[in-house]
Amino acid sequence: MRMSSRRLRASVLGLGLFVLAGLSGAPSASAQLGKPEGLYYKSWAIVVGVEHYLLAPPIPGAIQDAKTVAQAFRQMGFDEVVEVYDTDASFRRLQQLLSNMLPRKVGRMDRLVLFYVGHAGVTQDVDGKDLGYLVPSDAQVNNVAKSITFDQLKEVTRRLAAKHTLFILDTAVRGWEVTAPQQLSLEGRLSPENDTERRAMQVITAGDKGEASKRVGDASVFVKTLLAGLQGAADLNKDGWLMASELGAYLEKDVSKATSGQQHPISARLDGDGDTVLIEGRKAAFVLGAGPQTPAERQQAARAQYDQAFVLLQEGTRAEEALERLNRSIELNPEFGDAYVLKSYIRLELLPNLDEALAAGRLAATHAATNPDSHYTLGLVYEKRGNFPEAEQAFLQALKVNAAYQDVYFSLGTLYADRLNDQAKSVEAFRRYVELGGTDSRARAAVSQADAQPKP
Repeated sequence: MRMSSRRLRASVLGLGLFVLAGLSGAPSASAQLGKPEGLYYKSWAIVVGVEHYLLAPPIPGAIQDAKTVAQAFRQMGFDEVVEVYDTDASFRRLQQLLSNMLPRKVGRMDRLVLFYVGHAGVTQDVDGKDLGYLVPSDAQVNNVAKSITFDQLKEVTRRLAAKHTLFILDTAVRGWEVTAPQQLSLEGRLSPENDTERRAMQVITAGDKGEASKRVGDASVFVKTLLAGLQGAADLNKDGWLMASELGAYLEKDVSKATSGQQHPISARLDGDGDTVLIEGRKAAFVLGAGPQTPAERQQAARAQYDQAFVLLQEGTRAEEALERLNRSIELNPEFGDAYVLKSYIRLELLPNLDEALAAGRLAATHAATNPDSHYTLGLVYEKRGNFPEAEQAFLQALKVNAAYQDVYFSLGTLYADRLNDQAKSVEAFRRYVELGGTDSRARAAVSQADAQPKP
C-alpha cells in the first residue's frame, strides 16, 4: 500500500489537538494521586538540572524548572527525590550517581524516574546509527567522551533491574534505536496486572534531533505541559490511571501544538514490554474499564484510543492491538471517520479481510470526507477486490480533496496501465506523480518513453 507515513501522520493531526492545559486549570494532584501500594516497593525520582555550564551556553530557568518537577514528584508520593544541579551535575558526579549509588539502592520492585533539563547531543555509534547523549555541567556540547550516552543509561538500568524506569528529558535529542522498541502496553485493559508487572524502560524527550526546546521567558514549554499532564491532564481516557505511554502521547500532541509545530516530543520504549504507572487510580476503574458518560467524554476517549492505535502502528508492534483500540474508538464515537480510515488500512494490508476493509472504507468516506486518505484507502480496497471502475472514482475523489497527493497519482497510473487499459491516462497520471517529486522507476520510465515518441 502506498500510503506514506507522512499522510498517516497528517490524518492524526487532522483530528484536532487537545487544548494545552494550564497549571491553574488542571485537576488537583491531591485529588487523584496516591502511592501505588503493591505496584512498587519504593519510588525514586532523580532530577538533574544544568543551567550554568563551564564550556557551553547557559539555559536560563533550567534549575527552577527542575525544582518544580522535583516538587511535583514529591506531591505524587515518591519516596526518594534526589536533586542534582549545576556543578553537582558534573561528569564524575553523574557517573557515580548512575553507576554506584542507584545500583546499590534501587530494588527490583522499585520504579525510577529520571528527569533531565540541559544540553544534549547526537553522535554515531559503531554501526553508523544515531546515539544520543546528555551533557554534564563540565563538558562541551560536542564532547561525547565526557557525556552520558543513551547506551550507558540503558546499561545502568539493566544493572538496576528496577521494575519500571522512565527517562523524561527536557531536551531535543534522538538516538535510542540501537535497541528495538517493544510494544506499547494497552493501559486500561481488562487485565492491567500484565502491564504493571512486566518490566519496562521508557523515554520521553522534549523534541526531535535538531529542534530547540522552546522557552517562554525563562520557563520551558515542555515542563509546563509535563506538569499539567502529571496533575491529571494526561489521563486521556479519564479512568484515573496515568501510564508513561499515555503521558508520552499527551506530550507529543500538546507540546507540538503549543510550539506551533516547531517542537515534536518523542516517546519510545527502550526495553521490556510493561508500562510505568505514574498515577494509580481506583482499581475498579482500571479492571472494569469504567467508561466516559457524556458525549464530549466519549469523543475524547475515542480520540485517545485512536492515538494509541496509531502509536502502536508507528512502533511496528502487533496490529491486532491497534485494531482492538480502533474498534473501541468506533464504539465510543461511531462517526469518528479517521478511525475508520486506519481500520480500513489495517484490514487491507496488515490483517487482510477485504469485506471489513470495504465496510470501514465506505464509512470513512462518509464520516471523513475531507480526509483524502478516506477515498485513497477505499480505492485501494476496490482495486484489490477487482472493482476497477470504483477504484478509479475513489482515487479521483481523493484528488478532489488534495490535488497534490503524489501517491494517488502513482496508484492511478498503475490502475490505468494494468487494469483499465488506458495508456494515455496512465502516462498523464505518472507525469503528474513525477512533477510532484515522485521517484518510482516505473513512472519515470513511462513518462520518458512517452516523451521520446514522435509527435503525431
